This record gives sequence, structure tokens and C-alpha cells, in this order.
Amino acid sequence: MGVMVDEAPEPMKKTMIRVREFDVARDLRAVEELERLCQVGLSGDQSSDDSDPAAADHDDGGAGRKKKKKRSSKKKKKKKRGMSLYVEQIGDPFARVRHAPDHIILVAEYGEDEEVVGVIKACTRMVSRGKKNKKQSFSSSSKQFVKVACLLGLRVSPSHRRLGIATELVRRAETWCASRGAAYATMATTESNAASLALFAGRFAYAPFRRPVFLGHPVHRHRARLPRAHRVLRLPPALAAAAYAALLPPSAAEFLPADLPSLLSHKLTLGTYLAIHRRSAAADEPSAAAPSFALLSVWDATRSLSLRVGGAPPLLRASLAAARALDRHAPWLQVPSVPDIFRPFGTYLLYGLRMSGPEGPAMLRSLCRHAHNVARKNPACAVVAADLGPEDPAAALVPHWPKFSCDEDVWCIKKLAGNVAGDDDAEEDDDDWTTSPPPSGVMFVDPREF
Repeated sequence: MGVMVDEAPEPMKKTMIRVREFDVARDLRAVEELERLCQVGLSGDQSSDDSDPAAADHDDGGAGRKKKKKRSSKKKKKKKRGMSLYVEQIGDPFARVRHAPDHIILVAEYGEDEEVVGVIKACTRMVSRGKKNKKQSFSSSSKQFVKVACLLGLRVSPSHRRLGIATELVRRAETWCASRGAAYATMATTESNAASLALFAGRFAYAPFRRPVFLGHPVHRHRARLPRAHRVLRLPPALAAAAYAALLPPSAAEFLPADLPSLLSHKLTLGTYLAIHRRSAAADEPSAAAPSFALLSVWDATRSLSLRVGGAPPLLRASLAAARALDRHAPWLQVPSVPDIFRPFGTYLLYGLRMSGPEGPAMLRSLCRHAHNVARKNPACAVVAADLGPEDPAAALVPHWPKFSCDEDVWCIKKLAGNVAGDDDAEEDDDDWTTSPPPSGVMFVDPREF
């Protein structure tokens, strides 16, 4: 959000920039103010909907958390802008990095007054590369993971841009990540964010890498119906980890976290759900056909971030408000009214969506409906969403509304100097992850860093 491309600073100005580690007692208010200044509009401020998001806002997030935008594809007369989906953090400045074993927040001070005018977050984690090491057996996964750094949350005060502050923050963050043994650094932005791409892809030689799609669907007041033939089971974390180990090995997915069992047992993972056919659950009715099932996990993101739709025309606002009123007074009509999405709302994130067998797609749809029903119980949750690779078969099955979805996200990657992915057993020809094609479209987006 809101970092413009820095021109080469003058030597005198560069000496006035000091980058140091974030101190909660000393810097919390200043960082919160930076977040506010770099947002387009404030939470609940409806008068800000006509602000230009491209003029003041962007997010250089890590692989797993980006600012989502959805612009209208139709050109409006009189320079009317389309609807956009804005993401705002809630309180905790460490929210997007604290779950990583190594993380840091750096702040930039400028001038003799030592005013905090910039901030960046970074973390390192072990993730899969989505390929099998030829020199290792299929059962060995020790060489299928690589340490990756995520740079995210880059902010520079609007009054101190084009002074080299963003450049110095990124440089220092990369140095820290390399010292922690990261082989690659990643960041994320949107394709329409020319400033972000110019800074990272231009100045720091990051390469565009993957293009995830964000799929969101509103939570209605009414319970979604599941087919009677489908049975949904909630798996305990240990059994869920075993299921994912069988369905999603490191060689078949990118960015799969090495600590997946910890994620599945995290307090914000509300559950891992398995959908099966009722007849296959009967012990006395074995099926000769290949079993069908689907699997997904649900993460409660309502405590760490909020979303808000801006730029909606007054007529749309009025019509949705009328639908909500009708639904409240006549619930028997089963009107699929949309929550008040023009004020900050929370979301549940679906991750680890997998399926198998001829009825797997239908069962995955049933799991998405089940997740909707789980979200209904939380008044703070208005949208259920998933981040997936565009070629992932699950992407075509997740219910979503275009206004709550985004296909503009771009993940960028860079190999850090002095660190070699895959260490002594790396293949010489195809070791560079930055140029490798995605493995069957399977991208694991870690909800802890969303």
C-alpha cells in the first residue's frame, strides 16, 4: 500500500536514512500511523470510496498475503471507478510474520528528528519447491524443501517518498533474510501496480513467478444445503496431517509449509473436513469403484484482518440494503441477502483443497457449502475465500462472486546471492526455481501469512 518508485537519492539525503529493528514500545504508534496514511480511506469511512487507489496505495506482500483489488472491467463514463476490495490489518503489526520461526520488522528513520517514515516486514520459512530431487528417493523429502524469505508490508510515508527509503528498507531486509539462510526471496503485488513492479522487478531484479487467484463468496444468513449422499467428517489434526501427506506430497505442490502439522493444529484452524459418500462409509458395503472424497481446512482470519468493498454505486448499496431488510422480516422467502460489505468485515480462508475420484468435484463443492455453514455461526465473518493456483482443478469448483474475487495478483521471486537452493544435492541444470514451471498448478497459500 502506497510505496512509490524511489529515484536515486542524493548522497546527502541517503545519510539521513537510518534503518533499525522495530521496537514495540517505541514504534507502535508510528507504524500504525504509517498503515493509516498508506490506506485508501479509513475503516468505515464511506466518503473515501471515491479515492484513487492507484494513487496512494499498494502492498508488497509475501507469498501468501497480498492486497486484493477487483476493478470493474467495464469502462465508466465521467471517470467513474469500479468496485474494489480493500484489505486492512487489525492491530497486531506482527500478524503476518509472527508464525514464522524467523521474522523481523524494520523501520526507517529520517532526518535529525529521527521520525519513523518507513517500515517493512520479513520472515523465513521452509516450503516445498514442487519437484522431486532426482538424487533422492521418492520417500525422502528432506531435500524437497527450501528456505524462502517473504518481504511484505512495505510502507513509506507519503511525505517522504522518492528519497530512497523504500530502496534502503528492501536492501536491509534482503540482507537479513540472506543471513538467516534463505535461498530465495519472494514478494507479491498486483499487475496494475506499476510502482511496486518497478521497484522490485526493476531495481531489485525480482522475476514474476506465479499468478494465484483469490476467490471470495459472501456468507448468507441461510444454511447451504448439502446432498444427502455426502457425509462430512471433521478430522483431528494428526489424522488431517496424515491425509495431506498422502494427498499432497512435497513433490506435487509449491510453497507447502514444512510445518504443516503445526498449521493444522493451530488455534485459528477451525477444522479439517473430509467429504465421503455415505455408502462408502458403511463397512458392510465395500465399493469396487475407486473411492471418491474431498478435503479442505478452514482458517479464521477475522481476528487479524478486515476487508471492505469500496467504489460501489449508491443504487447497488440501496438494493443490497433492501434485500437484507426483506430477509430479516421475511426469512421464509430464503432471500440470499449479502451482508453489509461496505463496512469492514471478516473472512474465513479455505486452504488445502484437494479431491480424488469421480465424485471428488461434487464433494469439494459440498465441503465449500459446509464451510459456508460454519462461517454463518460467526457474526464477524461475511465472506468465505480461497487463494489457489489458476490451473488448480479446485479453482473451477470454489463458489465465488466476481466482485469478491481477484486475478491480478503477481508473486515475484529472486535468488539471494550466496545461497544455493537444494545445497550439495542440487541439480546443475534445473535447480533455479525462478525459471521453473508450476507443478500442475498446485500452489499452497499459507493462511498464516495472508
